Amino acid sequence: MTDLDTISWRGIHLELLRRINERIWPPGSLIPNEADLAAEFGCARTTVNRAMRELAEAGLVDRKRRAGTRVALHPISRVVIDIPIIRLEVEQRNAEWSYGLLSQDMQPAPARITSRLGLERDTAMLHVTSMHFTDNHPLLHEDRWINPAAVPGVEEMDFAAVSANEWLIQNAPYTGGDIAFSALNADSKLAELLEADDGAAVFVVDRITWDGQVPVTAVRLSYAPGYRMNTRV
Repeated sequence: MTDLDTISWRGIHLELLRRINERIWPPGSLIPNEADLAAEFGCARTTVNRAMRELAEAGLVDRKRRAGTRVALHPISRVVIDIPIIRLEVEQRNAEWSYGLLSQDMQPAPARITSRLGLERDTAMLHVTSMHFTDNHPLLHEDRWINPAAVPGVEEMDFAAVSANEWLIQNAPYTGGDIAFSALNADSKLAELLEADDGAAVFVVDRITWDGQVPVTAVRLSYAPGYRMNTRV
């Protein structure tokens, strides 16, 4: 066994992952049970169980009661994407970030929003639109709906002073979300904001975040032509 810095679930997870990746445990093979692994690593069985859950959630192992745990025959690769603070994302590229609030008001949310969030039709939500810039050039247009029931006091925030993106990441807890990527043709209004040609193809991110079963926010980020998104798998 590879030496572990600590007998923690993270350390054990890395060791189990190594054995799978290096085909010490080939696809379809039965993995030793948790009690045996706990004895090998000198840790509690619950620690091994936590590491195994991570592997199962990543689609790398199949866990079946009474049948044991096997290395997946066809592992599913999952990409985890963090929600970035746009200001920091720009500054990490050694560029200057700036921001401008376009609108902020409470209003009945349209059906396309309430239906996605599982809310009653015409539920009052805070609608915030803004622009983010990099080196004084348009980076993206942010069109966001915030559920005040999930973020008490958000109606009193001044999003001209701080972006909704940054404030929510720092102040509104969330447990998960849904995200979709697409390319859309900019209408004349969006094209003007992004300093693009009418009908230009723009990269769009639609994201919803949840705190348990409660929707927190739905946002559409429309990026100026030329934006490139990078992530790792």
